[in-house]
Amino acid sequence: MATIDDGGAVGTAGSRRGRRMRGGFITLGTVGALLAAMGLTVLGLGAADNAVASYDASSWLWSSTRGEMARVNGITARVDTRVEVPNTRRHPMQVVQTDRQLILRDLHTGQVSSLNLATLQITATTRTTPGLGVSVALHEDAAFVVDAVQGVVRQLDPRSLAPVGEPVRYPPGITGGTFDGEGRLWIAVPSEGTVSAVTAADLPATPGAAGEGLSPKRVATYEVAERNHELVLSTLDEGVAVLDRTRGDLVTLRGGTTARHPLELTGVATLPARTSGSRVPVTIPEQRRVLVVDGPQVREFTVPGRGDRLSPVVAWADRFYAADEGAGTVYSFDVGGQLVDTIKGGRGLSGPLELEVRENHLFINAPDSARARVVNDRHEVRDVDKYASDVLGAEPPEEAPPPPPPPPKPKVAKPGPPRDVTAAAGDAQARVSWRPAAANGAQIVRYVVEGAGQRHEVGANQRSVEITGLTNGETYRFTVHAVNAKGAGPSRNSNPVTPTAEVPDPPASVTAQERPDGTVLVTWPAADGQGNAIARYTVTATSAGANAPVGEATKTELVVPAGELEYGTQYAFTVIAVSEAGAGSTASPVSNTVVPFAAPGAPTGLDAATVPDRPGTVTVRWAPGPANGRPVSKYLVEVGGRSTEVTEPQATLDGLGDGQHVTVAVKAVNEAGEGPAATASARTVAPPRVTVTGSSATATSVTVSFTVDAGGGQATCAVSTPGEPTVSGACTRLSMPNLTPDTAYTVTVTAANAAGEGTATRRQSTEAMYGIATCVNGDKPDQLTYCDQDRDGRNGNEVFSVPRQDNDRQVGWARPGTRLKAHCKRQGEEVYAYVYNDNKRSTWWVQVEYSGKNYIPWAWLNLEDGDRINSLPTC
Repeated sequence: MATIDDGGAVGTAGSRRGRRMRGGFITLGTVGALLAAMGLTVLGLGAADNAVASYDASSWLWSSTRGEMARVNGITARVDTRVEVPNTRRHPMQVVQTDRQLILRDLHTGQVSSLNLATLQITATTRTTPGLGVSVALHEDAAFVVDAVQGVVRQLDPRSLAPVGEPVRYPPGITGGTFDGEGRLWIAVPSEGTVSAVTAADLPATPGAAGEGLSPKRVATYEVAERNHELVLSTLDEGVAVLDRTRGDLVTLRGGTTARHPLELTGVATLPARTSGSRVPVTIPEQRRVLVVDGPQVREFTVPGRGDRLSPVVAWADRFYAADEGAGTVYSFDVGGQLVDTIKGGRGLSGPLELEVRENHLFINAPDSARARVVNDRHEVRDVDKYASDVLGAEPPEEAPPPPPPPPKPKVAKPGPPRDVTAAAGDAQARVSWRPAAANGAQIVRYVVEGAGQRHEVGANQRSVEITGLTNGETYRFTVHAVNAKGAGPSRNSNPVTPTAEVPDPPASVTAQERPDGTVLVTWPAADGQGNAIARYTVTATSAGANAPVGEATKTELVVPAGELEYGTQYAFTVIAVSEAGAGSTASPVSNTVVPFAAPGAPTGLDAATVPDRPGTVTVRWAPGPANGRPVSKYLVEVGGRSTEVTEPQATLDGLGDGQHVTVAVKAVNEAGEGPAATASARTVAPPRVTVTGSSATATSVTVSFTVDAGGGQATCAVSTPGEPTVSGACTRLSMPNLTPDTAYTVTVTAANAAGEGTATRRQSTEAMYGIATCVNGDKPDQLTYCDQDRDGRNGNEVFSVPRQDNDRQVGWARPGTRLKAHCKRQGEEVYAYVYNDNKRSTWWVQVEYSGKNYIPWAWLNLEDGDRINSLPTC
């Protein structure tokens, strides 16, 4: 695949005439075929719908956990289309867009992709150096790739990603690279203290063509600060705002007019990349302060909460929006700095928060989660589900972990002294450089260099300065001290230097190589000392907006230790040769760009849990730890002496045995190898254990109370006894019905889960069954005394030795209300109780305890507990 520098591009999709791109309508099938060929999947609208929807109040939002772009309609707050970008899950992505074009840059791989929004076609892809240091910018039909480390600003044709003309070149270590509302790209050069505007060349008629000799132009340059001050840019509707962090000024350039606004900055401040309207908010995250520059006025307000994870405050529609990534919350303030709304994200807005004003709406995106918010110009907030299931192919949203609590506020003190302050002489000048001072709880705002009757303020990320106007042959010393919010720290002296015209040549070239152990090897050929031996070499690292010394060497190589440079950030290097006389050369040519990397950090938030419905199984989930400069390619999940490879931050592990306590170790793997492990423990499901806590009985049922240790699983419970149906139910109390009265039973309680069964037994007897001899006198004259006593002939409540009314076998008469113990039932002669027992008629006889075991008609005996004859066994 071609690179930006060699002028190539990949995946060019046909030709179009004219500078303005015109995309026709095509069918959904054609779109699908083209996207399939490019490896993309589109979910949702067809191409004709896309061409219309490209002009509504919509914005494309990135979802890193899914590797998808979702187009969110600002009016409805709904996703109408999603595009999957292959092999980008959990990759940070820079997204720039217009109504017709979308350009993505994958920070992990450096790949730049161009998507035509009228047709949803990927028109081209190309490679840049991965990591932080290269950015992309887009305005109408003008696209740029800004290599801040090398200082190269190259225009691209967004249709083909082919270079347009020659690049605009700056010294290494530039910053900025955002368009203002008039289509000018603004670049700051901290080493010069300048800012400049670049305009785009017209596009060739054919995408990817050579370009008819046209190139982008640097049309204006302004001095906004002293050399080596730390600068931050925010482009305006017309012009640019430049924050001089070192001096504490905000410079605005509008219509060629420069205005300087002194600010009371006691901490490191920042700006949003783009500011809408006339008011420019300056955010000091460490102090949660916001200064609003509105013409000659400067107002201030404070953002509630704690912690320093505030994104730059965004101005829009007479409000200021402050995103607190630590709390997952966005605060809204009116023009007077009064808090008027709090947009709480809960679990939905976690991780980095991106705020962008597009199409008269503010879009708040959390790339690492399923949620976003849309705010209209009336400041009405609506929630967005980026994984909405009503879009074709959608899946349930993944719950992002809640944001961690902010770290405890550190103790703040004045900074320590700078380290390794060295000076090298030049021709009537000297170069002073140093290593960072200890910040002591508050970020360093600037360094101050004094000597030779001069005082220079230097940006915190610069750490070197050229002192000019010196006299050759005269000896000088310099002091350097750091300044933070608490004030100035102690100074440290440089070595003495004597300027001379006899300076060595710089090394002719420099080569850098990042290594898997986190170090960077910088090499160069020996410099010509012009008659003097070379005593040492000083190596400076250049990154976006920064130039800082990283070490000295007496040989022609330097190994920058692991952790000295930020992993995942682009660096290039220059080298100065210093002779034995203390004279220093000019800087060498800048080296190639490298991105330091090391093995990834340990996963965070590792949680292991029992899988309740599977035997011998646990599940683990985690959040990715630091990638440390290279994308994580996989995770190694180790348990029980075996290892499993997965690509997502979760795994299910089985075959571990029942009821086992297991420890799971998870390591991330990238190009550098395996990182340290995070560990967590869990227990697999064990067979349940049942403990009977009590039992009770009626004449026909036994109830058992019990507890169940489900072994971490999901238990089901039942009771049983021989000869009776099993009864299932709650795992606390179950009853066996339809039992024989006055009988001993052994009841077994069984609990079952994925790992097996557990049982316990209980011996319990049913109670005896009783009945009430029942005969109630009627209300007619001949019925008034029928039940009062035994009498000749038939009468109620008569007891016999056989189940029939045989006078010779009658053994007695039970007075009404007599409670008789019932043993069993037996078929016999039919008996009709008439009005004396509710017209009860039956052939059943009940054997009762009356002068031994004898029988009474069921018609005259009302059994307790419902008078159910089938509750009795058959004799």
